[in-house]
Amino acid sequence: MINFLEFKPAKCKDCYKCLKHCPVTAIEVIDHQAQIIASRCVLCGTCTMVCPQNAKKVHNSIQEIKDLLANNKHVIASVAPSFISSFELKSFDSMLLALKQLGFENGEETAIGAYAVTREYEKLLAKKTYKNFITSACPAINKMIQLYYHDALKYLAPVVSPMVAHAKILKVRYPDAKIVFIGPCIAKKQEAYESKIIDGVLTFEELKILFDERGIKLDSSLNKPSQTGKINKAKYYPISRGIIKSLNNQESEYEYVAIDGINKCQEALENINDFAHMFLELNSCEHACVNGPCSLIKKGTAINANQMIRRYVHRDLENGGIDEIKIPAGIDFSCVFNPINPIERQPSEDEIKAILAKTGKFTTDDELNCGACGYDTCRKKAWAVANGYADIEMCVPYMRKKAESMSYEIIQNMPNGIIVIDSNYKIKEINSNASSMLLVSPKEAKDMYIYEVIDSTPFILAIEKKKNTYHQKILIDKTNTIVEISVIALKDEHSAFAVLKDITEKTKAQEKYDQLRQNTIDITNEVINKQMRVAQEIASVLGETVAETKVAILNLKKSLVEENKDEHEDK
Repeated sequence: MINFLEFKPAKCKDCYKCLKHCPVTAIEVIDHQAQIIASRCVLCGTCTMVCPQNAKKVHNSIQEIKDLLANNKHVIASVAPSFISSFELKSFDSMLLALKQLGFENGEETAIGAYAVTREYEKLLAKKTYKNFITSACPAINKMIQLYYHDALKYLAPVVSPMVAHAKILKVRYPDAKIVFIGPCIAKKQEAYESKIIDGVLTFEELKILFDERGIKLDSSLNKPSQTGKINKAKYYPISRGIIKSLNNQESEYEYVAIDGINKCQEALENINDFAHMFLELNSCEHACVNGPCSLIKKGTAINANQMIRRYVHRDLENGGIDEIKIPAGIDFSCVFNPINPIERQPSEDEIKAILAKTGKFTTDDELNCGACGYDTCRKKAWAVANGYADIEMCVPYMRKKAESMSYEIIQNMPNGIIVIDSNYKIKEINSNASSMLLVSPKEAKDMYIYEVIDSTPFILAIEKKKNTYHQKILIDKTNTIVEISVIALKDEHSAFAVLKDITEKTKAQEKYDQLRQNTIDITNEVINKQMRVAQEIASVLGETVAETKVAILNLKKSLVEENKDEHEDK
């Protein structure tokens, strides 16, 4: 299965805007990123137009068409009539010239197929068997009816779209040719793939890329009469009421109404059985095809594009053409639109309630239906969760409440004091520990200025200078509490928070230790001094005794020497 529409994952995260705007809820969120649910998608392109990151990724057919042109001599282009507004041209001649430079053998306006479709509508209306009649030109609307509005299938015209009708005509005239449709629509890619008669589809965006690569410039000055020399009012198709304007015969029993925009079309389809004798021209795009998701018109210029199409058709009228296009006989333009049932489960009421309970929704009053997750109601979100299309965490109020609860519990149960202030130096959050330190209740502290309860210097540095303060000691006079404060600037929030650590006991213990240490040092010094004095006194006494002993010994030695000398002389 080809994915005709995807999102670029790198640019899409936790946005949900596409989901909020998707008319058929064909978006799922996996790992915080949106993805298309192909089985539910009608390829209206709404998500691509509302995406703030331009994350759309339409199936690229450029290389396929290049290969087709390179390998086939006979490639015919069927160009949607809205090319006039997207490329700001005055005639098809300039487009045809450019297409031939790309390698196309020939090209025609899809309006020829639209002419055939209009004639089929007139035949069906003439039978007067339809209570209501819905046009089948828009593939996104057709697919939506097949998927979601089975009651409206009986009113949907059993006729192929102009693109398929034109391809059938071209196949009769050029049996061996390859057919490439060119237009502003994403849904045409899937329709062409399913038709088995069209060989490729280029969007106007892709065609412009091919022109730019080859340096092909469109000559907007060409202003020749219609190729066929005949008026084809089906060229009105890409504007609102274009199909209605193309009808030659409008049955008086019907009221002819054009509805543009897929949400308005849904409203009509939801009430289709309440209508009677309504001819409904339904276009999924606001302002119809000229404003398709892959058109090249600038934002806000759809009305101007509408005017360009009108002038283009009026030119044929001014040239005096005849409204009669020759359609080959024997072509079957009929189509059967069968109902399609998406493969998904319908969870029971108990399952829905269990999923709702996981996000704190136990009663109807708990179901806020705020739409922040992208779903209209909490029950639709629960259905999506049951089918694996959404995560529980996509409930923004629930996650916010959960985060606030966790944050509150963490802050309140921290052993340290916590204070948060705003850019005006007002206290926005304070936990119980900080309240005790500052001798102020949490209720009183809210919206007090920080300088009313504590030295504001580190807070000023954080807010004004974006300079953090770490482990600064501050004495809180009211409670005689010594705290170690660290103030951190929250740069993106233009605020700051402080962590206060009560170090009173630690400081007092340190002071006692320091005092004891000093006392010990003083006592030690006194003992040493005393010991030194005793030692000196001992040394003094010992010094006198040693001197006397030395004198006595010397005298004794002298006496002995003299006695020994006398004895030798006597001998």
